[in-house]
Amino acid sequence: MSTAWHYFLLSAPLFVIVLVGFVIGAWRHWRSEWTRFASKAVFSVVLPAMLFRMMSNLDGHLPAVDARLLIAYFGGCFVVFAIGRFVGGWAFRLDGVSQSVFALGGIFSNNVMLGLPIAKMTLGEAAVPSVALVLIFNALILWTLVSVSIEWARHGSFSIAGFGKTAFGVITNPLVAGIVAGTVFGLSGWSMPEPVDWVLQGFSDVAAPAALLVLGMGLVEYGFKRDWQLSVAITALKLVAQPCAVWIIGALLGLPPMELQVIVLLASMAVGANVYLMAMQFQALQGPIASSLILSTALAAITTPLILAALHAVM
Repeated sequence: MSTAWHYFLLSAPLFVIVLVGFVIGAWRHWRSEWTRFASKAVFSVVLPAMLFRMMSNLDGHLPAVDARLLIAYFGGCFVVFAIGRFVGGWAFRLDGVSQSVFALGGIFSNNVMLGLPIAKMTLGEAAVPSVALVLIFNALILWTLVSVSIEWARHGSFSIAGFGKTAFGVITNPLVAGIVAGTVFGLSGWSMPEPVDWVLQGFSDVAAPAALLVLGMGLVEYGFKRDWQLSVAITALKLVAQPCAVWIIGALLGLPPMELQVIVLLASMAVGANVYLMAMQFQALQGPIASSLILSTALAAITTPLILAALHAVM
């Protein structure tokens, strides 16, 4: 229990920042466009700058990453997605499209605004390359998975055009661009000019609190809706089933301790806001997904330290 308390003390301030952001966003004089502007600035500038600087140190300052973590992480996602579709159809009698959105809520983590800052804080900078590797493939693989599932539910086939649109969205993602550009710069052997490095260091210092603050602000827009049973089920899949599935597969693959801790931590994160965008796009489960965003974010403050402590106890 002392280990769980240790992880809780490390991560609790981060969730407090989310709460502060929520209070700011709920302030009656606060405008929603301010939240959107802040989110865009953090997502498009601050976080990419931090990732660029960290990945540019690949000349020996950061350890090598065991790429099998991708098999473990996304393997766990596929397993839980299948479980989610089954539960959605069997327990809640959802149609194929709603099943897909329901299952996506159980596997799409808030790894950008929540996972990255918490991994850096609890596991150190050595965890960042593993997080970055997951981030590169996360959107492409999971968006493709749910797109195939929805297309199949609607037409019994998969659209190549849909995959191309997803791939283009990933390639032009500022986070992916920051990771790839930083990696290329690091492998080139070039030296970062001191003024540029100073500016990037400044972005890195504020990246984590800024990301968590705008996350809290954004949660205000979702609110609580009806069909709470669906929200609870999505949250249970996300905070319990996914980290357990990733943990089991990672252990079977014999992943090194750092990589295993990173992917289990990422899998234990709250539901990602992108799931709500998918729910809006396909007009399915908007209310339950919105509620699960808030519920899972609140509960992750408790479940993530417990899962990390359990993992630490058996390693």
